[in-house]
Amino acid sequence: MVMELKLILILTVVLATVTAEYVRPLPRKTLHIPLDSISKSHSSYPNQVHISLAGDKHMRVTWITDDKHSPSFVEYGALPGRYDSVAEGECTSYNYLLYSSGKIHHTVIGPLEDNTVYFYRCGGQGPEFQLKTPPAQFPITFAVAGDLGQTGWTESTLAHIDQCKHDVYLLPGDLSYADCMQHLWDAFGKLVEPLASTRPWMVTEGNHEKENIPLLKNGFVAYNSRWKMPFEESGSPSNLYYSFEVAGVHVIMLGSYADYDEYSEQYTWLKADLSKVDRERTPWLLVLFHAPWYNSNKAHQGAGDDMMAAMEPLLYAASVDLVLAGHVHAYERSKRVFNGRLDPCGAVHITVGDGGNREGLAHKYINPQPKWSEFREASFGHGELKIVNSTHAFWSWHRNDDDESVIADDIWITSLASSGCVDQKRHELRSMLMTP
Repeated sequence: MVMELKLILILTVVLATVTAEYVRPLPRKTLHIPLDSISKSHSSYPNQVHISLAGDKHMRVTWITDDKHSPSFVEYGALPGRYDSVAEGECTSYNYLLYSSGKIHHTVIGPLEDNTVYFYRCGGQGPEFQLKTPPAQFPITFAVAGDLGQTGWTESTLAHIDQCKHDVYLLPGDLSYADCMQHLWDAFGKLVEPLASTRPWMVTEGNHEKENIPLLKNGFVAYNSRWKMPFEESGSPSNLYYSFEVAGVHVIMLGSYADYDEYSEQYTWLKADLSKVDRERTPWLLVLFHAPWYNSNKAHQGAGDDMMAAMEPLLYAASVDLVLAGHVHAYERSKRVFNGRLDPCGAVHITVGDGGNREGLAHKYINPQPKWSEFREASFGHGELKIVNSTHAFWSWHRNDDDESVIADDIWITSLASSGCVDQKRHELRSMLMTP
């Protein structure tokens, strides 16, 4: 009788656990965005408008027109319909096999006031847009999601990010999933315009941005033409990696698909960039790239190992607080870790390759769960990083539960600048930066 009661109790617990387990929704189809949604009579009207940070108190406005003669200037001001400033820009275009892009405009506006709404118009025609500049100091909120694509789940993720009161969006690679079908870049630009025209989108490349065809096309042609980031402003020789500072945070966007060994231009640039970081002025140091270094999912095992071997010691010596990656279509958060072991002065690594792409989720994990892995789940969603002050930040991951945004993981993070790790490793960093 006692044994029967024990068996019933065990079965009850097991059934309760199974019942409580999150059931993932089914995949959603790729969105169909009509490419002829802009009338030919309005071919000079701006479309695919997005903005990005472009140095201190400046913003880059990017848009595309079908009219090759459309001018590259932006009118802007603090009141709707009243533009007391104008900035001239530059333009480019590209051909990809049988595809010819529209005229791609890039115009930097500023100087702009911090934490201020501006109204702007591109090329003197079309609708008025509005943007909000980031704050000058804490608190500041970043929205984070990689591997976006253009599915119904992407649409859900974007809606949830729109509900989040974020100041800057960070995207660690794999934007449009065009994969050489260039019209999908145009469709993606139209899909994200409602968000990307209002808050700066800071992106780095993923494997789906390569689009190289041996002997015919070099890689990253569409990405570099359409998504110009502040690489020149940060002293980088390539649009594939750069850095920027905003409200007490230094953010480094590295390139998983650019050379990264110790003899590479990227490694040399990274050392120079780290040498300029002042942890009193920017106590938080974040790094983003596409292929994760710490990943207990069976998908893309080892994809970031070579880059990790080359660069992790440098990031560790610099006391990087948080590393954000994509590539794996799932979510995972680590404890502070370095060289595969728990380390109180190591970075927290977070994989957020869960924006909503057409390839689906990566369901299979390695068991037992590594000691450094704190939380993992194969679901679509997005992250929010609210840096409250110089010492504390709150990270939360929001699962796309059907069409609801549900917090499934959260944690308070203390900056390494306030823990003594920066002072402890100052000599180590200086030694590494001085090594030729």
